[in-house]
Amino acid sequence: MPKIDKLMDATDGHVLLSFMDAFAGHHQIPLYPKGQERTTSNTDCGLHCYKVMPFDLKNANATYQHLVNKVFEPLIGQTMEVYVDDMIVKCKVVEDHSRDLQKTFEILRAFNMKLNLKKCVFRVRSGNFLGFMISHRGIEENPDKI
Repeated sequence: MPKIDKLMDATDGHVLLSFMDAFAGHHQIPLYPKGQERTTSNTDCGLHCYKVMPFDLKNANATYQHLVNKVFEPLIGQTMEVYVDDMIVKCKVVEDHSRDLQKTFEILRAFNMKLNLKKCVFRVRSGNFLGFMISHRGIEENPDKI
């Protein structure tokens, strides 16, 4: 898992930000067919197994983080930071932000990943990321958490 303090430091000084949240992140990862058998549970209606990764598997967070690290590898540390299902696209030059978002959306589309639009905010100067307020001025505590 990435270190949150390094993610926060990497967003410092960026003038335009977009905050995104993956829709049901873990559930976007299909399970290998033989692994589906290991998630079988017995109910009144019969046997059921997961076809996608359930949230409560032992290594679900680490597996999902590994996935997004691979998928967004060309952008992480440059124009994007990712922590599990929370993503931020950042830029120091306003004119570059649309291009950076376009690259992010192309990757999302290529891997059929969905966003939770209720939790997404695009082209803003500050916003909430992992419980902190991020802006071009730096990192501050989230007033909602105090």
